[in-house]
Amino acid sequence: MARRYQGVRAHPSRNRKDFPPSRVDRVATVKQEGGENSRRNGSVTMRTRITGIAALVVAGGLVLAGCASTEAASTPSASSTPAMSDASTPSAEPMAPEETSSSMEPEPSEPAAVAEGAYLDYSDGAIEATPGQKALFFHASWCPQCRALDEDLRAMGAPDDLTVFKVDYDSRTDLRQKYGVTLQTTVVFVDDDGEQISSSVLYEDPSVDSLVAAIP
Repeated sequence: MARRYQGVRAHPSRNRKDFPPSRVDRVATVKQEGGENSRRNGSVTMRTRITGIAALVVAGGLVLAGCASTEAASTPSASSTPAMSDASTPSAEPMAPEETSSSMEPEPSEPAAVAEGAYLDYSDGAIEATPGQKALFFHASWCPQCRALDEDLRAMGAPDDLTVFKVDYDSRTDLRQKYGVTLQTTVVFVDDDGEQISSSVLYEDPSVDSLVAAIP
């Protein structure tokens, strides 16, 4: 008996893999394969869930975009509404050319009529527009006698029925040449057409009384 058992143990070249797998080994292998399958199934399930969530998000974005575009298309813009109303409103008829031209043409101006017995600055056309007697007073600002007569006329006023026009002696050389004036304080009486009637130099006595005495 001792030799038989000794003979059985004397096979050092054989190891465990040379024997068929035991029940324990088969169970461990099945569990290992089941764990790998579970992990694979879990990863597949997770990828499926992520893909489904992404699809829901994309679908929701498309729905919102479609609603926004529909609302924008259904609501008329503020800029288009006035344009449509302007197009539907009939425009005012243009004025007739004759009426427009006649209304735009300015009426010819005439010198305003000057009341009798006044002391005024001379302006072209004033003689023809002024009724009654008229006189041109040739005045120079640097002349003391001219200033004295000017102050007296302002204080007392022009004589009744006489309009006195103050003419600038230095600038209106055309009137000086027309009436032959060579001295300041000269007073020239004219008719309605501006023609000279008479003249007088009031240099010695520049006063309203001297002017009244010189009236023709």
